[in-house]
Amino acid sequence: MLSIPSIATRLFASAGLAATVLAFAPAASAQVTKIQSNPSALILDAADVKAGTDMIFLSGQLASPVGPAVAGATPDFGDTTTQTVSVLNKIKTLLAARGYTMDDLVKLTLFVAADPKLGKMDFAGANEGFKMFFKTADNPSTVARSTFQVAALVAPQFLIEIEAIAAKKR
Repeated sequence: MLSIPSIATRLFASAGLAATVLAFAPAASAQVTKIQSNPSALILDAADVKAGTDMIFLSGQLASPVGPAVAGATPDFGDTTTQTVSVLNKIKTLLAARGYTMDDLVKLTLFVAADPKLGKMDFAGANEGFKMFFKTADNPSTVARSTFQVAALVAPQFLIEIEAIAAKKR
């Protein structure tokens, strides 16, 4: 007859072996599934990222000035569309430096400040910039996305800041 400690020891040993096998399972089982119930929608419903998938989390990115700096003048960063394109180009560059592509993006969070000309966030302008990078011939995929109007960003000339999460098979 087996004693309780003996059964418990065997169970823990079996669980430990199973955990070790799973931890070193082939990376081929890692996957990212993009879920979109409406194929014509601009964004995903969700992205399912399985264990064993490589991921990168990018801090919020801001636009670069549209032109050269002029001494004593506030740099021009453009409207919301221009800034969105600038930020997404920065994200594209950061991803490429780590071996990722725009297709690997699974989630974007957009923080949009009010455009002084509109008195509110320019949601349409953000979408115009977004459409230049997603659901295109170069990148037919899209991402899960949240967009928030914020009171302000780090400086008054900034109209959009974007955080990004990308995931890919190992």
